[in-house]
Amino acid sequence: MSSLLFIAAAAPSQAQQHGSATLGRPHTVKADTTIIVKAHSGVKAANPVLASNLPVTKDGKKGYNHVPLAGEKSYFGDKNEYVNDFVRKYLELHNKTLGSVQSNSEEPFSVIDNVLKQKNLPKELKYLAVIESALNHNAVSHAGAVGTWQLMATTAKMMGLSVTHKQDDRRDLYKSTAAATKYLELLYSQLNDWLLVIAAYNSGPVPVQRAIERTGSHNFWDIKQYLPRETQGHVLAFIATASIFENLNKFINLGSIPVDFQFGKEEEPAPLAAAIAMKDASKSGVTTGTPAGAAGTMVIKKSPFTDQELKNMSIVRIKEPIDLNLMAQELGIDAKLLARWNNDYELFTYNTYPTPFYNLRLPKDKTDLFLQKKDLLTKKSKALFLTNK
Repeated sequence: MSSLLFIAAAAPSQAQQHGSATLGRPHTVKADTTIIVKAHSGVKAANPVLASNLPVTKDGKKGYNHVPLAGEKSYFGDKNEYVNDFVRKYLELHNKTLGSVQSNSEEPFSVIDNVLKQKNLPKELKYLAVIESALNHNAVSHAGAVGTWQLMATTAKMMGLSVTHKQDDRRDLYKSTAAATKYLELLYSQLNDWLLVIAAYNSGPVPVQRAIERTGSHNFWDIKQYLPRETQGHVLAFIATASIFENLNKFINLGSIPVDFQFGKEEEPAPLAAAIAMKDASKSGVTTGTPAGAAGTMVIKKSPFTDQELKNMSIVRIKEPIDLNLMAQELGIDAKLLARWNNDYELFTYNTYPTPFYNLRLPKDKTDLFLQKKDLLTKKSKALFLTNK
């Protein structure tokens, strides 16, 4: 076996590509996208073939690992609760967009499912198209990525699509899905883990390969800190979206997941019925909590903040993320309190927040000092975030 090197422009994420990002905000397009493809000796570099180190099943089909979803403790290990919490926050922040996609997904999902089935690929991969374009085949980014899968022209052509002024196959759902899945197959043949594949689809394979070399690990959680922050958020957004549509779709229009919902376990109808009752009650002006038991008895939902905290709290809108630990140190604020007051802040730093700004909660007596140091904190944070790329 010999190794061929060729350059492929990885498809940037939907959030990287246009200002009207559905589940994120504009990112910087990555250009470092060298892919190592293994081929039989004698294959010409001008006509590279897809590599395959995948096991083959008895029926002759390629075997793939499954796509991990929230609640799979055997896969996520000590990150299990972290993932569950991220999914909760993600659904709450993006329930309107997710609901819109859900109501318009039957036809595009049918086409995508057929392609995935033909290739024996995991059905959950269709949710990558959700975070890329919200299933909009006419989506166009400022960087030139087009279609449901937001493929760049170079990648699209390499995967066999026609991209000309007269014809752009990236807008054709079937053809673009075939090309995107071909690219995903290629990435999987090199990385052998779907979370790493999603990361590479976003940043290009080289940052992922370098993180693997740096850590000696093929585990996403081990290499996560060495990936671009946008890519870290892209993978988490994919886990959340796939988990929500596969196992939590009944909660999308409710806007939140009941606090007693057990991720990874089959739920009885009672919690859902109680959750619906909770939403109906809230519309009537009654503040209620999540179901207390199988009978659907309700409890009062408490504010996450005490009355004293609310009195001592001020809100400042920021447009660029600032490292919370740096902020706590520079302003003399307890880091745990700052994190608890801004428990969805991580989504903002990962560019998976639904708005281009964040309402930062601070102690009132630290507000003036924050405003004085805001520019400095922002500048220092940019330097810190840059070290993670």
